[in-house]
Amino acid sequence: MRILHTSDWHLGRIFHGTYLTGDQAHVLQQFIQLAGEARPDVILITGDIYDRSVPPTEAINLLDETLSRILMDYKVPVILITGNHDSPDRLGFGARLMARQELHLIGQLTDRLKPVVINDQYGPVYFCPAPYAEPPLVRDRLPAPGAVNHEQAMLSLIQHLSAPIPAGARKVVLAHAFVAGGEESESERPLSVGGSGTVSASFFEPFNYAALGHLHQPQQAGSEHVRYAGSLLKYSFSETSHRKSVTLVDMDGAGKTSFETISLTPRRDVRRLEGYFTDILAGPKNGESRDDYIMVTLLDTGPIMDAIGKLRQVYPNVLHLERPCLTAGGELRGPGADHRRLSDAELFSSFFEQVTGTPLSDEQDKAFAEILEQFYRQEREVQP
Repeated sequence: MRILHTSDWHLGRIFHGTYLTGDQAHVLQQFIQLAGEARPDVILITGDIYDRSVPPTEAINLLDETLSRILMDYKVPVILITGNHDSPDRLGFGARLMARQELHLIGQLTDRLKPVVINDQYGPVYFCPAPYAEPPLVRDRLPAPGAVNHEQAMLSLIQHLSAPIPAGARKVVLAHAFVAGGEESESERPLSVGGSGTVSASFFEPFNYAALGHLHQPQQAGSEHVRYAGSLLKYSFSETSHRKSVTLVDMDGAGKTSFETISLTPRRDVRRLEGYFTDILAGPKNGESRDDYIMVTLLDTGPIMDAIGKLRQVYPNVLHLERPCLTAGGELRGPGADHRRLSDAELFSSFFEQVTGTPLSDEQDKAFAEILEQFYRQEREVQP
């Protein structure tokens, strides 16, 4: 069984005010070509297909074009689960009809959720789709009264999916989750506020392969066969060192797996430049592209008139400019930590302390966490 694993496309993403649909289409064209060349038996897409629950029309059209070409041109079955950015109801529309064309969309959580079975020359492989679901939903839908947090919810979901699988059968799990110990980046939305959103890597050990989504850095989570494919593109300046890829998995008749990561080449890279203004204006070096998406950190301490305008004459896609001298001792001093690396809860806590002169109490912190958690849930359904 040959499996092609990808995740976290975030179609419709806006990066520092720039729509990335064209960049995503460029990389997905490579993915379609890879599907034709590698001839996988199945493609797994493990969540965060869209960047928000109500995606723009361009993003919907891009997904339709990509899946249509994979299914119609190459006849490769696709199993797709929803992530925390997706709307299960919207993405799962027409799922039963599409399953007849080998497009298996799994988003809505019900007690009828079961493995997708795909056969190869050695027999069946059971694919267990575990879409992102908050603990209250798991408690209600399975039902699973013990699912009081993300870890218990994932355990209950895996137990439910594994129950009908014959002993000794080959099995693969698809999950959108934050496995404890995984490496985060700035572009991932937290799964929980005021509590732990992580799950144990040990839950995925019984499977021959665990195809994970949510974390944007391609990486293994504990064992070699438990893997994040990573995001389609670099979606924050904290990801400049990432090499974006998809994972090609080969499984033999005994369930033993081997892996290959295949890099994706973006239309524009995401880079950070640091130095003095005149040096950066000298232009790119070592074959680097002037059209990349760039964050500039200027070391100059003196005033510079229209710095970003002048920088964009050399690098037209400068998206963010930092002046450390203005936050190290000048009038614009703010929180001690880099605001881009703070969570929403940490930002509010810092703001509250600056305004009131006192830190949040435990009760206030808990109350804010509950409000923020409720906001995240509502945002997934109503965000334009």
